[in-house]
Amino acid sequence: MNKKYPGLIICGTDTDVGKTIVSALIIQGLNAKYWKPVQSGLEDGSDTNQICKLLKLPPNRVFGEAYKFQAPVSPHWAAELEQTTIDPLKLTIPSLEDTLIIETAGGVLVPLTNNLLQIDQIKAWKLPVVLVARAGLGTINHTLLTLEALRSREIPILGIILNGPLHPNNPKTIKELGQIQIIGELPLLDKVSAKELDNQWKIQKMGSKFNKLLIA
Repeated sequence: MNKKYPGLIICGTDTDVGKTIVSALIIQGLNAKYWKPVQSGLEDGSDTNQICKLLKLPPNRVFGEAYKFQAPVSPHWAAELEQTTIDPLKLTIPSLEDTLIIETAGGVLVPLTNNLLQIDQIKAWKLPVVLVARAGLGTINHTLLTLEALRSREIPILGIILNGPLHPNNPKTIKELGQIQIIGELPLLDKVSAKELDNQWKIQKMGSKFNKLLIA
């Protein structure tokens, strides 16, 4: 069997929707490598450090950030506050020898510079997207708009993972209106740990789903 896609991009419908937790879930499940190219906000530590601590990843499974900014704001502004500009040439994918999980910052239309939206960089990477969305109120609008933006640029979307307290209707509505696969629903966990993520991966049979999506 051959890999159809050597990696994938974790995007969110908004900020703080759970991209890092979902990234950890997929990294562990696929035994993948991790890269967060642009990090905005370091007060609580970087997402890369959180992933490494949670999964106890060795150094050879993590790529360092291309840019790290102190302020928890949009990347273009965070860069401006530190008197720099994000250079797209520094966002070249470091390696695709193994499955690589790329976690983006914020929503897909977040500006990286005044002339470059994150969605433009996503298209340039030429990898498919797994979209992370909130499970609760407001998610239908945010999710459908994000799907429309990605599709308008012909960016392949593998599916959606909903994050948060399980909702009785939103998954069905998003699946039908968005014509998209719901890969999984990550519930609100009492404690986020590698063990709990592994349990969810197995319970929801995500391994077989990703095998079908990633293997030709």
